[in-house]
Amino acid sequence: MAHGSSMHDDLIAAKSRGTLEKALAINLDPLRYGTIAEIGAGQEIANWFFRAGGAAGTVAKTMSAYDMTFSDEIYGRCDRYVSRQRLKAMLDHEFGILQQRLDEKRGENSTFFALADTVRARGFRDADSSGCQGWMGVRFQAEPRGSIQQIVLHVRLLDDTNAEQASALGILGVNLLTAAFYRRHSLAVMLRELMEGLDRRRVEIDMLHTEGTVFETAEFEDRVCALSLVEQGLADAALFCPDGSIQQASDVFYGKSVLLKRGSFDPVTRLHMDMLERGAMAFRQDFPGQTGDCLEVMELTMNNLLTHEGTVNKEDFLARADVLQSLGKHVLISKYARFFRLSEFVTRYTRKPVGIVLGVPLFEELFQEKWYEEIPGGLLESFGRMLRHGLRLYVYPMARSDRGEISTARTARVPAEQRKLLEYLLEIGQVREIAEGDAELMRISSYEVREMWLQGDPRWEQLVPAEVLRHGRWKNS
Repeated sequence: MAHGSSMHDDLIAAKSRGTLEKALAINLDPLRYGTIAEIGAGQEIANWFFRAGGAAGTVAKTMSAYDMTFSDEIYGRCDRYVSRQRLKAMLDHEFGILQQRLDEKRGENSTFFALADTVRARGFRDADSSGCQGWMGVRFQAEPRGSIQQIVLHVRLLDDTNAEQASALGILGVNLLTAAFYRRHSLAVMLRELMEGLDRRRVEIDMLHTEGTVFETAEFEDRVCALSLVEQGLADAALFCPDGSIQQASDVFYGKSVLLKRGSFDPVTRLHMDMLERGAMAFRQDFPGQTGDCLEVMELTMNNLLTHEGTVNKEDFLARADVLQSLGKHVLISKYARFFRLSEFVTRYTRKPVGIVLGVPLFEELFQEKWYEEIPGGLLESFGRMLRHGLRLYVYPMARSDRGEISTARTARVPAEQRKLLEYLLEIGQVREIAEGDAELMRISSYEVREMWLQGDPRWEQLVPAEVLRHGRWKNS
């Protein structure tokens, strides 16, 4: 039997794509049969299928094990109940039972699925929704008795009330099943499906991981998925670890000091690495005893990844990420063009020291009022929000090509009306001069290195780490 008759494809593609209609389409699909297990925020996903009608042909079981003792007896003990580990245990258990108990009876004509979520929705004692998040996933077969396919999401719930968050989660669950069954052939189409009936004011999907034979194309590679989430506006940032894995910033940053270096890294240069190395030395001097586990993070904004046509070249991005990760660095992709938003993102997850390393030219731009015209408090509000949790700026010196002089944070060219602000920030230590830089490297900007590469000037090879030269993107150019 073909998986998904034309009637069900027509239902899914119909002009009216409400959540109830999508639940009904799945209920009417004779292939689909499975379990829905939900922990936290009620049982809103299952509720959609019961309300749509015909659920007896699709839903083998629904359940919700809220009590920790019950949950442990069913799924086994784990360190954290709202975690990827718990979601995996739920999917393992529920899908395993389906196959064990029903394969002989209906395995020949059914594609089994297990949809599960474990979330922390807003409680009546919570002051806000900042801690509301969770994991959702579906394990399924693409054809009867076929191999296992899987999609896993991490979600932040942004609504103000528990009821609204539960409602958003229910819609997302129906969308996830629809995407898995009917919209899995293109990542872009899948992402649009996941957010149908929702918007970013309600839900942020900051991780998407796929497994299985139907997801073997390059577009479903973890790093491309993470980049696409940010590019399409489903997430504000994505974090890549040196081992290539995609992790939650909340898990990686928690309880650790963080030092960031922003750039385009196309290519990574020895100047970039010298800036980070000297910034890290100053950072550790400023916070002895608190920076032993410091994470060094190379951050790219989406603007730094855009081509002249305004699109993102995924292969170009992967090349930059490959080199940065081979250098042992974490890579953060973000939509935070302004530093205060980057600061707020990082300090949301850690109370240890946080620093940003930057060069004099970018530092000077921070004092230009034109970048803050739409912010009610203008430049002062921006600096206040950026530095309010004690974040420090580490400013690397530069050689002025026009005069041959060395410019530092103290001698930076800022508007006269901002000079007192600069002096104050230097006095209280939230702007820190890096005493000296590499005299040769600082005379050639990363932009000039890139131009040398593009023009075939061999001098560029002396200005980049060996890891760049070994990478295919730059090796043969």
